[in-house]
Amino acid sequence: MRFAEPWVLVLLALPLFGGWRLWRGRRRPPAEHLGFSSLRLLGDAPRTLRDRLRPLLPGLRLLGLALVVVALARPQRPGHVQDVRIRSRNIMLVLDISSSMKATDFKPGNRLLVARRVLGEFARRREGDLMGLVVFAGRAFLQAPLTPDAELIRRLLDRVDIGLLPDGTAIGTALALSLAQLRDLPPSASVIVLVTDGANNTGTPSPFVAAEAARALGIRIHAIGVSSADTTAPDRRFIWRWGGRQADRLSSWDEAVLRRIATRSGGRFYRATDPETLARIMDEIDPMERVDVRIGEIRDWRELFPFVLAPGLALLALELGLGLTWLRTVP
Repeated sequence: MRFAEPWVLVLLALPLFGGWRLWRGRRRPPAEHLGFSSLRLLGDAPRTLRDRLRPLLPGLRLLGLALVVVALARPQRPGHVQDVRIRSRNIMLVLDISSSMKATDFKPGNRLLVARRVLGEFARRREGDLMGLVVFAGRAFLQAPLTPDAELIRRLLDRVDIGLLPDGTAIGTALALSLAQLRDLPPSASVIVLVTDGANNTGTPSPFVAAEAARALGIRIHAIGVSSADTTAPDRRFIWRWGGRQADRLSSWDEAVLRRIATRSGGRFYRATDPETLARIMDEIDPMERVDVRIGEIRDWRELFPFVLAPGLALLALELGLGLTWLRTVP
């Protein structure tokens, strides 16, 4: 049950105040009364039914007013409740925008352009889900908190680019930032999709600490390593990363780190060696991260105020009628 106008319930203070005044002044003589020298001679006289019922009149008035106030607040109960089955997930996309994503082994364009396009298509298919976006290089940045607006995620993906953050690969920091967005949500419906082409080399916590935190929270991490075996970067074989020149392709050590992050959290590791493989990986993750959720949707509300208003008015009418007839007092 609910009240359509709950603020009206504040008026209940009026009958409560009236009841408190009656209780406080129950032994005080009325302001205008007839004084007698003594009523001891009438002490043994039996009390009539009128005498016993007369003190109830103020109570009828206060109870009637209270019921009228509750009726004005419009109590309602659910009318037609229909079970609705929806597919819902809480997904954080974590995208690497370090300088190594410039590598042109993914055509057309480079790794980042292809990853943006594939993730945007993935977001388009996730209508009804909550999605968020974290980008990272040497630091991590929350580009979009969890939102049901898939089109917003797509627009933000189109705007991210290399150079927005200091260079480096802070995977652990990005995962920790994503976990902070998901920690208060049902873990069985929450997942992180990490897209990167290298191993962590800066930031805190470490990826392994972040994976342990995800495991403790029950949140899975799907890690996708994007790199082909034959890589052509701007300087052909090496790119500048935080800490010096490093190979621009995903090494076996990098792959082992990403695999450990994924498996420790209950997720999966994927290796994308070309745009088509990356698209197939996202197609594989898409049905895996869909669950049916059944919720009860209330279609309408039924008004209950007549069932409260009628007794309230009846009590007020009864108090008024008895006070003017059978239980009247003089003066």
